Amino acid sequence: MTRVVIVDDQTLVRHGIRALLEIADVEVVGEADDGKEALAVVADVAPDVILLDLRMPRYDGLWTLDRLREQGSDVPVLVLTTFDDDTLVLDALRAGARGYLLKDVTVEQLTRAVHALAGGGTLVAPSITDRMLRALRSVPVGGAEADTLAVQQLTDRELEVLRLMAEGYTNREISGALCLVEGTVKNHVSTILLKLAARDRTNAVLRALRLGVLG
Repeated sequence: MTRVVIVDDQTLVRHGIRALLEIADVEVVGEADDGKEALAVVADVAPDVILLDLRMPRYDGLWTLDRLREQGSDVPVLVLTTFDDDTLVLDALRAGARGYLLKDVTVEQLTRAVHALAGGGTLVAPSITDRMLRALRSVPVGGAEADTLAVQQLTDRELEVLRLMAEGYTNREISGALCLVEGTVKNHVSTILLKLAARDRTNAVLRALRLGVLG
């Protein structure tokens, strides 16, 4: 069973999310009402996924993401918020979030995202993808020649894998979807990261979106 920690300053919201997740067979092993408390809870219970609100008094979501990164935490973070502002989305992903959903998602969408992140995937709400694309295209990442070369280096199979990565598929799910052994998928993912000069799956998807590979 996937184990999660919920970080949100509103008690009613935390309890509501807990009730929904537990119905969907996801175990909530801890709660926190700000980032500072979240760090202590995460260290104590070692969850599979952190559900993190962004706007909280005192120690907010971005502060929490920065501290987790500084501490070398490898627990995937799924931002769950009411804010779909372009800048916040990009700031959260750059700070290390592996997923970004709005609080109007269904239980099925939330649990799928939780399981996707627990399995090593990423997931960004489709409703904000267009805005994120526009913002990413305004951020320079290398020269035009380097961008063109990065796209040209991707094989058709790597593009297939990359598109499924962008949809939040884990390596195992990609393996099933493309009829590949999981080891081959891992090799494709590693090659994609290398060709796109990305440090992780999230950054690979972001860079691919900016370059128009997934558009």
